Amino acid sequence: METEASIIRIPPYHYIHVLDQNSNVSHVEVGPKTFIRQDNERILFAPVRMVTVPPRHYCVVANPVTRDDQGSVLFDTTGQVRLRHADQEIRLAQEPFPLYPGEVLEKGITPLQVVLPNTALHLKALLDFEDKNGDKVVAGDEWLFEGPGTYIPQKEVEVVEIIQATIIRRNQALRLRARKECLDRDGKERVTGEEWLVRTVGAYLPAVFEEVLDLVEAVILTEKTALHLRARQNFRDLRGVARRTGEEWLVTVQDTEAHVPDVYEEVLGVVPITTLGPHNYCVILDPVGEDGKNQLGQKRVVKGEKSFFLQPGETLERGIQDVYVLSEQQGLLLRALQPLQEGEGEERVSRQAGDCWLIRGPLEYVPSAKVEVVEERQAIPLDETEGIYVQDIKTGKVRAVIGSTYMLTEDEVLWEKELPPGVEMLLDMGQDPLADRGQMNRDKNFAPIARDKTRVVSYRVPHNAAVQVYDYRAKKARVVFGPELVSLGPEEQFTVLSLSGGRPKRPHARRALCLLLGPDFFTDVITIETADHARLQLQLAYNWHFDLSDQRDPQEAAKLFAVPDFVGDACKAIASRVRGAVASVTFDDFHKNSARIIRTAVFGFEESKGPGSPALPQPRDRAVFPQNGLVVSSVDVQSVEPVDQRTRDALQRSVQLAIEITTNSQEAAAKHEAQRLEQEARGRLERQKILDQSEAEKARRELLELEALSTAVESTGTAKAEAESRAEAARIEGEGSVLQAKLKAEALAIETEAELQRVKKVRELELAYARSQLDLEVTKAQKLAEVEVKKFQQMTEALGPSTIRDLAVAGPEMQVKLLQSLGLKSTLITDGSTPINLFNTAFGLLGLGPEVQPSAKKAPLGPGSQEGLIFQNPSGLLAPGNH
Repeated sequence: METEASIIRIPPYHYIHVLDQNSNVSHVEVGPKTFIRQDNERILFAPVRMVTVPPRHYCVVANPVTRDDQGSVLFDTTGQVRLRHADQEIRLAQEPFPLYPGEVLEKGITPLQVVLPNTALHLKALLDFEDKNGDKVVAGDEWLFEGPGTYIPQKEVEVVEIIQATIIRRNQALRLRARKECLDRDGKERVTGEEWLVRTVGAYLPAVFEEVLDLVEAVILTEKTALHLRARQNFRDLRGVARRTGEEWLVTVQDTEAHVPDVYEEVLGVVPITTLGPHNYCVILDPVGEDGKNQLGQKRVVKGEKSFFLQPGETLERGIQDVYVLSEQQGLLLRALQPLQEGEGEERVSRQAGDCWLIRGPLEYVPSAKVEVVEERQAIPLDETEGIYVQDIKTGKVRAVIGSTYMLTEDEVLWEKELPPGVEMLLDMGQDPLADRGQMNRDKNFAPIARDKTRVVSYRVPHNAAVQVYDYRAKKARVVFGPELVSLGPEEQFTVLSLSGGRPKRPHARRALCLLLGPDFFTDVITIETADHARLQLQLAYNWHFDLSDQRDPQEAAKLFAVPDFVGDACKAIASRVRGAVASVTFDDFHKNSARIIRTAVFGFEESKGPGSPALPQPRDRAVFPQNGLVVSSVDVQSVEPVDQRTRDALQRSVQLAIEITTNSQEAAAKHEAQRLEQEARGRLERQKILDQSEAEKARRELLELEALSTAVESTGTAKAEAESRAEAARIEGEGSVLQAKLKAEALAIETEAELQRVKKVRELELAYARSQLDLEVTKAQKLAEVEVKKFQQMTEALGPSTIRDLAVAGPEMQVKLLQSLGLKSTLITDGSTPINLFNTAFGLLGLGPEVQPSAKKAPLGPGSQEGLIFQNPSGLLAPGNH
């Protein structure tokens, strides 16, 4: 099982196979490991546990890998492991190992076979090989591996069988037969096919070519077994019954508890007892009658519960059978083989030979010997969209059962509905009517899928499509529009559409069950002839759709299928219109106005509706076919080609001539342009020659001037050189002086600047020192002020608000008391430095106002004294004074 996971976590002692899709080579990934799958790799199966062979076990691996002397796996040039195909490898206990690609665990983990005492393995060589002792063993040799011991399997050796030693007790004998000429254990030669008895008491292990036929002893019979004997010749048995050659009989526990077969008795086998359960029955063929002989051709039904022995000659028909247990959805179709009566009392029914009837569950049924079970019927479950065809075998009427679980009665059978081969193929393909059939035509081996003919034929109508179904019994047709599921009745058939196809259109090119309503397009190639007898081939493409006013109207829907081949009919009609329109115009006119002419021919013109309509008829925008409601909405002219070869050649020559004329005109224009450019180049060349001559004369004049100047320079050279040397010496000396003075000035400036910097640094340091001292003083003053503030706060807090108030009003109160004691009628007390508003006070003194300002209070001066005014200053203290 493949896995698409990208990350595979391989647990310890697990492995996976990875297929490289580029090289198509598989390799093994062993855990513990987290394997990340590449895009070109595919995990063939999920992690699988390694093969672990425990001690004293082995397994067989088919197509094992090839290993070198060191035990390493060998790979071929492609990276694939090398396998020993069609070979086997037996692997004993070892470390867990994975299976490489191609290896198959032919035999799983199997314990090694332990050969017990008195037991031997019958071995046979399959291939030539050398044993451990160096002896050569030829294929086909047989020998025994006698126990006790553990047998290590080899791929060249096959274990034929396990031979057990036979214990021969008293009153027993072992019957042997030689399969090949050999010597027995007593050293006596035996011939092939010879039989003999070994009577020695003890364990006897037969040789490789000795065949143990049976152990002749007393056969102990039980209630569940019987001994089946046959006489080899005429004789009288122990009970005195005369037996004839070939006679068969049974010995049961009622006859004797132990039976020793005679020499002339052939034991055919031990017949087990036949036991029938409560839900079993059997049919005995050729039962034994009262005379002890088989009644040939008779049957006897035995129902359970019962136990019995089958007598010689008796057989069971289909063995022990289960009673038919029928559910509600099951039934049995029965047929009477002989006249019989069923039921009891009033429900007793007589059946004649050949009568068929159906019994339904739930019940248990055991058929009698006179009844045959024709078939067991099951109720057929049907969905809402499923159905079956049922035919009444008496009346022959066929009906469809849809959408319900149904069980056939005894008079009903499933009916197969036959469809035409073309309809079968279209149903199997399931294609639309305009699909491309080229692929089906190319596939010569196309074979439709077998359809269950008893099931109701259904067809899924695609969207925007219609299907017509005709009922031959009712002689009526119905149209179904998609998307819908159409189910055919017994007498209904699909209307197969045979449409034209190809370019030009060929009839019966496509067949379809459903009609697409469009919009869609089809292409046609037509041949036309103009008024001047120019034959042209047009390739036109038409867009079409069906226009239905009401899909529920049966007559309107039936119009869709009124034209069997609407494609061919529409193409022929349009081609006829185009040919008629083109036949009245010339080739030149058609070549210029082909699209308009074809569109007008296909669609036509609007009819005049009245006096208000336009004077010129207007072209329509679509063409309608009233027979089936087909509407052609547009026409596309894809190509126009002449049909006549001469016309095509003439048109090609005219095109070539027009191209030549255009080429010649362009060539002449290019030649004139080249001549004009040549004349312009010649003029520019002449002008350049004149300019070059004038430049040459100028250069000659400059040369003469330079020669004269050279002569003058040569005459004055010496004097000028001496003067220049003296001037140069004076200049150098002056420049030296100037440079010396400049250097001195620069040195002085440097010294001055250094002194200025030094003074500046000193001043800055002094300023910083003074600023730090002032900052310390300010800090000290702030600290002292904070100490004073804190001291005052602590003092005020220590005195308290009441004490301070008392200290503040102590002096004024004493003064008020002194004034009261003096008997003054009016007084004004002030400290002489605070201004006092005397305007309101004067009115109060004169008694002109009944009220005094809020800041002045009338204070009684005591008994027998006059009234006085006490003014409160802004600080709340009274200052006594006279006025």
